[in-house]
Amino acid sequence: MQTIVIILYIGITLWSIFSIIMHGSRPTKSLSWVLTVTVLPFAGAILYYLFGVNRRKFKFFRLKRSQERKLYDVENVEVVNENVQVDFSSTQAKKLAELIKNNSYLHPTTGNDIQILHTGEETFDAIFDAISEAKQFIHVQYYIFEEGDLQDKFYELFKTKIKEGVEVRMIYDSFGSSSFRGKLKKRFRDIGVKTYPMMALRFGSLLYTLNYRNHRKIIVVDGKVGFTGGFNVSDKYIRPKSDLGVWQDLHVRLEGPVVNSLHRIFLKDFHFASKKELLLTPKYLPEPKNAGNSTAQIAASGPDSNQPAIMQQYIAMINLAEDQVFIANPYFIPGNAVVQALKIAAQSGVQIHILVPRKGDSLLATYSMFSNFEGFLEVGINIYTRNDFSHSKVIVIDDNIASVGSGNFDYRSFEHNFETNAVIYDKGIAEQIVKEFETECNEAEKLSYEKFKSRSRKQKFFEGLAKFFSPLL
Repeated sequence: MQTIVIILYIGITLWSIFSIIMHGSRPTKSLSWVLTVTVLPFAGAILYYLFGVNRRKFKFFRLKRSQERKLYDVENVEVVNENVQVDFSSTQAKKLAELIKNNSYLHPTTGNDIQILHTGEETFDAIFDAISEAKQFIHVQYYIFEEGDLQDKFYELFKTKIKEGVEVRMIYDSFGSSSFRGKLKKRFRDIGVKTYPMMALRFGSLLYTLNYRNHRKIIVVDGKVGFTGGFNVSDKYIRPKSDLGVWQDLHVRLEGPVVNSLHRIFLKDFHFASKKELLLTPKYLPEPKNAGNSTAQIAASGPDSNQPAIMQQYIAMINLAEDQVFIANPYFIPGNAVVQALKIAAQSGVQIHILVPRKGDSLLATYSMFSNFEGFLEVGINIYTRNDFSHSKVIVIDDNIASVGSGNFDYRSFEHNFETNAVIYDKGIAEQIVKEFETECNEAEKLSYEKFKSRSRKQKFFEGLAKFFSPLL
């Protein structure tokens, strides 16, 4: 029996290593998986099969109708109705916009009204106000749609609007919203909400979907008003539910032509989740009307993207910065390309400011995040740790261009998750975000290179251990 187990272990391990070598996307990640399957008998191979296999190479997205999803890209002439003629006076903005257009297939648009929403109460008040004004449809997409007061409020508003003849469609991530099932889901469907899970965790498809999550947060009302950012539907954003206190975040309210771009992403995902309703009609993609003076663009990426668009957006913004970069993110675990971009910028005279929570909701992610700090501090990057937990995903360069959305600075957001960022080419809004950022930095602890370098061996050991697993996060 022992001999059979040993032979089985050797066979599975060799198969795993062969698969990693043949289909690995990055040497560092491949090495981590090789060590994992070698050090953890059987368990390592199971983890690799669940989370490490690059299923893009195994017809996953062809089986899931990726060609139909491409119908929603702005390059498709049948759905182009955006104000795409943006005359950028800044070469910086022009280059970034061109990159996002080529990797996300979404153009920058002018004539937008953009409001930055800073707290849970402010964000959900604005969302509920927009839903209350809906006349035709309400489209909702969340990574986490959690039981509680906020979910109850959505339910009551949906119930009222459906009675008025408004269509309500909702998609949610089946992993992030794992509690939204059974009676809870039936409750919404019974009142007429067309609700579907993204990447459903079902027997038979689990191995193909578990590692790919839809992390987007999108609401579109009547094709006129849209919301995106970092807030999920969870009461932890309006009241403390753990020792992390009330979670902080940032969201944006959008009105104007850019809503069409945001809506196109939702419609694509809804068709993917529901396997029906190809909603490419003027009702859902109406002729856009100007609502303000801001220029904005939606950056989106996912496992079905040809390029890691969110990662490319972040690297481009760092490379294009001339004076300063402000980054706020709760899971700041960048890969080598982003690390080098930050170090090159810092050593070229660009002031880099990074704001992160001192304590997070994942111990592994927190240790992994801190593992890069010594190298950053050594080249003059400024790092601030705040006492509360901020879930914001923000980057601003030169007080000119700001990005607010769902994309973290980690491998999962760059390679495995469906993500959406709103990129705002507006100096006034960028300065507004920077002003708040500077206030938070003044209240946070600024790390000292000498002091951080002398942290305990225990701390360094756990950081190193977490860093080993960071490509797998």
